[in-house]
Amino acid sequence: MSELEKVIAVDTEYDASEIQVLEGLEAVRKRPGMYIGSTSSSGLHHLVYEIVDNAIDEALAGYCTDITVTINPGDTITVTDNGRGGKFGGGGYKVSGGLHGVGASVVNALSEWLEVQVYKNGHIYEMKFSRGDITQEMKIIGDTDRTGTTVTFKPD
Repeated sequence: MSELEKVIAVDTEYDASEIQVLEGLEAVRKRPGMYIGSTSSSGLHHLVYEIVDNAIDEALAGYCTDITVTINPGDTITVTDNGRGGKFGGGGYKVSGGLHGVGASVVNALSEWLEVQVYKNGHIYEMKFSRGDITQEMKIIGDTDRTGTTVTFKPD
């Protein structure tokens, strides 16, 4: 074996110590392109689509008639629907356009902050996050006679 072959053999050895295991949303933050396609404007659009897909799933299931997407001052996005107020329970969907909840988690991980308000059972429930971590546990912030979900986020 020549000296060059010996150097290449040593430099290209690969074993379990080279594998980096990323847990939870850490993987999304470290490799966003794997989850949203890119870190350019098309990646930003993908974040919006993931939240809109959740509202569309409510419409496909027959529980939602109105979906509003708002681009707010300060480059934040709000998606509001009049669905059931949380879609993942009671068996899920027969038809679905999104990533079955994973999409919202990815948006959460890739947002400077994300706030969710759920209108259900006569109450408004709110929970807040920052880059995937909970910053405010779920709490009741008011009463309502409607159902639905509002997600507002600032992409990171």
